[in-house]
Amino acid sequence: MMHKAILLGATLVAVPALANVVTGVPDPAPPGYEQWVSPVITPSPNVVGTGDWTLAVARAKKFVAGLTLAEKINVTTGVDIVGTCVGNTGTIPRFGWKGLCLQDSPLGVRLAKAGSVSAFPAAINAAATWDTNLIEARGRAMGAEFRGKGVNIALGPMTNMGRQAAAGRNWEGFGGDPFLSGVATAKTITGIQSNGVIATVKHFIANEQEHFRGGSMASQISSANIDDKTFHELYLWPFAEAVKVGVGAAMCSYNKINQTQACQNSKIINGVLKEELGFMGFIMSDWAAMIDGIQPALAGLDMNMPGFFAYGRGPQDEANPAIAVNTWWGSHLIEMVKNGSVPESRVDDMVTRTFAAYYKFGQDFGYPPVSISDVNVNVQGNHAQLIRQIGAASTVLLKNTNKALPLNVKNIKRIAVIGSDSVPNPNGPNACGDRGCNVGTLAMGWGSGTANFPYLVDPLSAIKAHLKSSNSAAAIVSAPSDFDLDAAAAAASGSDACLVFVNADSGEGYINVAGNQGDRNNLTLWNAGDNLILATASVCANTVVVMHVVGPVLVEAWVGHPNVTAVLNAGLPGQESGNAVVDVLFGEVNPSGKLPYTMAKRREDYPADILYNSGEGTPQITYDEGLNIDYRWFDAKNIEPRFEFGFGLSYTTFSYSGLRISKSLFPRDADSIVASHGSSPVGQQGGPAALYNHVLTVSFAVKNTGPLAGNEVSQLYLTFPAGTGEPPKVLRGFARTYVLRGLTSFVTISLRQKDVSVWDVVKQKWVVPRGTFTVHVGGSSRSLPLSGTFSM
Repeated sequence: MMHKAILLGATLVAVPALANVVTGVPDPAPPGYEQWVSPVITPSPNVVGTGDWTLAVARAKKFVAGLTLAEKINVTTGVDIVGTCVGNTGTIPRFGWKGLCLQDSPLGVRLAKAGSVSAFPAAINAAATWDTNLIEARGRAMGAEFRGKGVNIALGPMTNMGRQAAAGRNWEGFGGDPFLSGVATAKTITGIQSNGVIATVKHFIANEQEHFRGGSMASQISSANIDDKTFHELYLWPFAEAVKVGVGAAMCSYNKINQTQACQNSKIINGVLKEELGFMGFIMSDWAAMIDGIQPALAGLDMNMPGFFAYGRGPQDEANPAIAVNTWWGSHLIEMVKNGSVPESRVDDMVTRTFAAYYKFGQDFGYPPVSISDVNVNVQGNHAQLIRQIGAASTVLLKNTNKALPLNVKNIKRIAVIGSDSVPNPNGPNACGDRGCNVGTLAMGWGSGTANFPYLVDPLSAIKAHLKSSNSAAAIVSAPSDFDLDAAAAAASGSDACLVFVNADSGEGYINVAGNQGDRNNLTLWNAGDNLILATASVCANTVVVMHVVGPVLVEAWVGHPNVTAVLNAGLPGQESGNAVVDVLFGEVNPSGKLPYTMAKRREDYPADILYNSGEGTPQITYDEGLNIDYRWFDAKNIEPRFEFGFGLSYTTFSYSGLRISKSLFPRDADSIVASHGSSPVGQQGGPAALYNHVLTVSFAVKNTGPLAGNEVSQLYLTFPAGTGEPPKVLRGFARTYVLRGLTSFVTISLRQKDVSVWDVVKQKWVVPRGTFTVHVGGSSRSLPLSGTFSM
């Protein structure tokens, strides 16, 4: 009977051989990869509803009990692309329920009419602030705009880990460390959901490159092969933090994990997300990620988005999912229930989870109507101020020889502004759909993680405005061509300061920009930026480089040039880009941004790279580096980076002193239960509650020893006892503190039980290892003047 349900979809697509959930046999691995298989965990646990989810789950269960099977299906399956949002569920006319609107992106309301929404700084910039208040404020402002546009479910934040420096969507996430990413993810969710908008943590899990990611019934879908310890301590960490703060939705990714596609991987959905982490919301597919119907249903998937099998395949305009046939679910899910392939109780839980989130965030009363395409519904408010503030706070000062910055307008008679990144796209900032080009100044990458700019302040315009407001008589000479090196040299010659603007772009794999299929082909600056910098520096003794980049770039060709006096990494600052960098260049803001990733001297210095070519149906991407990504790898292999993780200069200086460590008493093992087949669910939100108890306090003093007031981002790293299999040190705390000139601030950072625990693959639980831990405190991962020890 189960074969009958599968065959219903076979008129349009070839169905993969049944394995995993249906047969109980894991999807097989190719020869040489036999250890990388994903176990089967069934049945899918029904949501029970505890804590602040109790009432919402109870209401949802009562409501679902009164629905027909067809009405339930309309909640589980999207209406293809006929809705007003990028994803829309079906409706329940009998109760006047108009369905749910799901909309990108992690930096603003995607595809909304330009001028009605904001274009926020990318998540990578939010992480570069290392400021939890700013990160939450960004989430709160974005959430307000999503709500104002009637969006029920915001498709963000994105919290993949930046395993490969060239990965196309790294800029959508929070960098290369799970702790930093976890904090930023949790704060963003808290901000978004404070507006009653359901946030979506994505992409679950290990969607770390664009090549061979899968989707739309792709012939090749890569398998991310990850061991259990690495999975829990690295890639799962931010998702656990999301569940802990009550995220309402999650999105499974396109790729496979240990041979099994994410949206039908019962181990990660049933076993980890719903049982181990006690997730009470619903999990949706990435758009056209599904490759089967029965398996995802039994593996714990709750919602099929956007509904159809694949983009460009079959009709894509069915407004009533219950009768849709060009879908893995829809009418086929009804038949699966009728023939016994999928229990109706599983469908009930899908819908219960969705309505529980809907009720929990108060969307059943007074929620605004959808108005994404209505330019008259302007939801920007005063968010431009916050966007500018984050843009400046996330700018990282990488080099500043002889205090070249900040620029003093009184000392400048002539200033050269060089490079295409200094000027606007002549056709407007939204000229290329989903920002799929690199023309003019760069303020966001490309793909579904974008939003339309209401405007984009380019650096040249901002510089002109600043000099005018300062009553400066300085001449401004512009050379916007990246390839006319003679013009650049002419502009630079005789100038007191030469500002060279360069960039590097990337994005999602469905768009190819200059031969880059999402992932970057290299880590160099685009448009021959190295040559532009060197041509300028050859004639200008005060060359300042400003980079708008999606992630790490190689700077060895020019960073040591004596005439390159200062370097700023401005990332992707959003609509206020030019104003934000001007604030830093001219000293209105003292820079405090710190790198959320490592900048290497060579591409080969990174632990992993993009798999660009493969003839396999399932390209194998084995995470051989284990826990050692980003700075952890550089530490473990004793590789000297160009600029380390956590690095960033200021216009002032700071010193550290007075380290104190205070320990509390607590149990050695977290109160967890191994995921079992019958639990429903076994876990508390985010894992055992004991993991989140504060067990250690580290305090120290930060003194401002320089000429200006400023913010210092203090970072705390732990070295675990020998024999635990941990990296040389791992980030476990940070604090951004404003310190006045000559004064001292006292900083306290608390550590939780989870922060001093490791994942025991035998016990299948978090445990605190016995032995001596070392605490390191300082201003970057390689500048840690304070250290102390404690024992467990």
